[in-house]
Amino acid sequence: MEKLTFAVPTLFGLEGLCADELRRLGMENVRADNGRVTCTGTFADLPRLNLNLRTGERVLLVLGTFPAADFDALFEGTRALPWERFLPREGQFPVKGHSLNSALHSVPACQSVVKKAIAARLGAKYGLNTLPETGVLYQVQFSIMRDEAALMLDTSGAGLHKRGYRAQGVAAPLRETLAAAMVLLSRYRGKDPFCDPFCGSGTIPIEAALIAKNRAPGLNRTFSAQKWSCVDKKLWLQAADEAMDKEFQGDYEIWGGDLDPAAVELARHNAALAEVDDVIRFDVDDARTFHWGGLYGRVVTNPPYGERIMERKEAEELYRAFGRAWSKFPEGWKLYLLSSHTEFERTFGRRADKKRKLYNGMLKCDLFMYL
Repeated sequence: MEKLTFAVPTLFGLEGLCADELRRLGMENVRADNGRVTCTGTFADLPRLNLNLRTGERVLLVLGTFPAADFDALFEGTRALPWERFLPREGQFPVKGHSLNSALHSVPACQSVVKKAIAARLGAKYGLNTLPETGVLYQVQFSIMRDEAALMLDTSGAGLHKRGYRAQGVAAPLRETLAAAMVLLSRYRGKDPFCDPFCGSGTIPIEAALIAKNRAPGLNRTFSAQKWSCVDKKLWLQAADEAMDKEFQGDYEIWGGDLDPAAVELARHNAALAEVDDVIRFDVDDARTFHWGGLYGRVVTNPPYGERIMERKEAEELYRAFGRAWSKFPEGWKLYLLSSHTEFERTFGRRADKKRKLYNGMLKCDLFMYL
């Protein structure tokens, strides 16, 4: 079996969680770096990764890495890679990428050199002066860090956070990969009650339901590499069958509430698209008077920060009121709350037992954990 190298970019702070997911999927040589995780596997793993990963942003197939301190090195290094192994004669291969702390800092210039080098290699292999590029898309990505280039093919297409269930979000939506990470960090496994009193369009409860049911998040969408001739179509069907065989059926107590009736309606719609509407209940509800029966459970939530949606003062009032509601919960309840507000603990009225730095897009946040 041919060994392939995969790179999975992640939001900052999620590298460790994504590495754990890769190990659970049986991947080898798993390594977490800043903003990405690498591993090795086979062609059969390419569909498995795309279908199953909850915290990765996309699955990149790494063709090779080499030093590239100047354009000649970039051209020759790129041309030396086995592009014809993956790209057919008609394949479209647009190039995009980034460069950090490197001598080659002009991204458009690097794009142009990489494109020419691939065209030179494929042209020689297929006996063509001009490649037609009328076929299937093979998105090329390059990354140049500290004069070291990595050349990759994007197997995912749309980012993996696009699960296919969010028709259109509400203002300032939470990325699905980050919502899944919050649920995983809360160690929720479907046993105890799970609540999100600021549910918005329902992303956190939906990701919790997918985790509780062990349902692969990518089952309702398509991926770029499904059209690639180098990946056997059977492998996609096998990966989907394997994922569906691992699903659990059970009774789960998962709830989402929001003050905005339109958001709650949208959350119900999204849950139906994700095929988890049978295990989640959504209600119009006020987090300031939030209460739940039972001696134990967990609340995982992402209230407005006062950065974008509400003014800071309104956000602080909300945190104060939510803090008062939380103080009435029994000891057996745990709270995991994401906020970028620097004064969150003071306004909430309690110091967190633990904090973890996460990024919501480019926004630096903390996951405040009350255990």
